[in-house]
Amino acid sequence: MSNSSSISPFLLLPLADTRQLQLLHFCLFLGISLAALLGNGLIISAGACGQHLHSPMFFFLLSLALSDLGSICTTVPKAMHNSLWGTRHLSYSACAAQVSLLVFFMGVELSLLTIMCYDRYVSICKALHYGALLGSRACAHMAAAAWASAFLYALMHTANTFPLPLCQGNALGHFFWEIPHILKLSCSKSYLRELGLIAVSACLVFGCFVFIVFSYVQIFRAVLRIPSEQGRHKAFSTCLPHLAVLSLFLSSAMFAHLKPPSISSPSLDVAVSVLYSVVPPALNPLIYSLRNQELRDALRKMMAGFFPQQ
Repeated sequence: MSNSSSISPFLLLPLADTRQLQLLHFCLFLGISLAALLGNGLIISAGACGQHLHSPMFFFLLSLALSDLGSICTTVPKAMHNSLWGTRHLSYSACAAQVSLLVFFMGVELSLLTIMCYDRYVSICKALHYGALLGSRACAHMAAAAWASAFLYALMHTANTFPLPLCQGNALGHFFWEIPHILKLSCSKSYLRELGLIAVSACLVFGCFVFIVFSYVQIFRAVLRIPSEQGRHKAFSTCLPHLAVLSLFLSSAMFAHLKPPSISSPSLDVAVSVLYSVVPPALNPLIYSLRNQELRDALRKMMAGFFPQQ
């Protein structure tokens, strides 16, 4: 097995050994995917139909919902198919597509969460300049930069990873493809190029993390200077949904890729990967809708339009 094309199809990690557990996993993935499709679909519809939701925050929230839909549609359908039919196979072309799309949507998510942090910073710390700093053109440029940079990022990873010769078998210890698992199957020293790209990516992620921490330090300092308790509560409430989504995404992703090998196991790897790649797309709409009165009102009006009272 001298090259990657000779190892086809690849074998994914089975999520369960018994038929009952396979069906349980199928139902679990089905419920999560339906919740993600429904929640993000409602946010996209509300953002498109609600005229009063055409603010920078809701524009970025709509972009985040689109990336969440793409992310969950990249991994969950194949996992559901494998659980329902008891299969493990994945073709080489499907592996390449899954990796590139997952890296793309994860990159978009991190970029948008960083931009939304900047939105919260400007709205609280630079409120008088909010319209000038976050006009419609600036928001469109930032969103386009997030999607374009994530596309180039995914393209570089795919171009560096898939030409590598794979000679360590065709069994992948995961329920979907990730670049670190692909590198474990490689026997060529050319994988050092991909490791270098991963190191650069880690620096970019760390830069986003530092920017987010610095922004929220400034936000909290500004909020604590607000004289009225009601004003402080209102300012904090606008940040809580973003903080919750950001914490769930970053903590689970960092644990998945930075945990020590001594505590690594196939079952733990699967659980953590589900936590950062499958759960956030389903929970993000719920978190934002629970904490945002404007979004709840828009969803209520939209549903009332679909189901008018008799």
